[in-house]
Parts: sequence; structure tokens; C-alpha cells
Amino acid sequence: MGKAKRERVLKDNEAKAVLRMVRTSPRKLNMVAQLIRGKKVSVALADLEFSRRRIAGAVKKTLQSAVANAENNHQLDVDNLVVAEAHVGKALVMKRFQPRARGRVGRIEKPFSNLTVVVREVEETA
Repeated sequence: MGKAKRERVLKDNEAKAVLRMVRTSPRKLNMVAQLIRGKKVSVALADLEFSRRRIAGAVKKTLQSAVANAENNHQLDVDNLVVAEAHVGKALVMKRFQPRARGRVGRIEKPFSNLTVVVREVEETA
């Protein structure tokens, strides 16, 4: 019994990894995701390794997870992988309040983000 197996959303030459509830704003995370879009995986990992942004380590870990999914789950060649997509979405926003002068209140918003990285195997044209 049980429910039927769901159709695969991605193509056969693609694999993905998702990082949810990252404690950074989508705007800041998108700047790092923009750094790796369209690049070969080896180049993208090197760029993230030497990036000075705090969130680059989490993005690197997600990219490595996508590469591992491609290699182990879908038997793709790691040397021919390219970052096909790296898109960022909004998650929840924690609201906090800070007391201000004359009895007023200052609202502080602490946003969270989601990151999806899709890697695709491309054939080398020699």
C-alpha cells in the first residue's frame, strides 16, 4: 500500500540542495548566491572559500551538499557540474522591540531566508 512515488521535479542531469531558515536577510544572502550562479562548481567553491561575507560558509556547505547529492544519488560526474540555479527566498521575520527615548519604542526586525542550489551536469566541448 502506501502512497505513489512522486515524479522527479528536476531533470535527470540535475541535483539540488536546500538550506532553510538561515539567519540573514534575503538581500545579503542573494549577494553571495549571485557570486556563484552559472559558474563551475570548483570555481564557485573557491570563490566562497575566500569570500569575506559571514554567510558564505553556509552557502558553501549547501553547494557541497548539492554536489554530494549529484554524485551519490544521481551518479553525475562531479568534474562537469555547473551551478545552474541559486535562488533565495524569504522565510519568517522575528519582531523585537527596543526601548527608545520619551517612552517610545523602536522596532527591530530579524529576517530569515531560504536558499536553493541546483547543480547541472554539462558535457564538455573540447
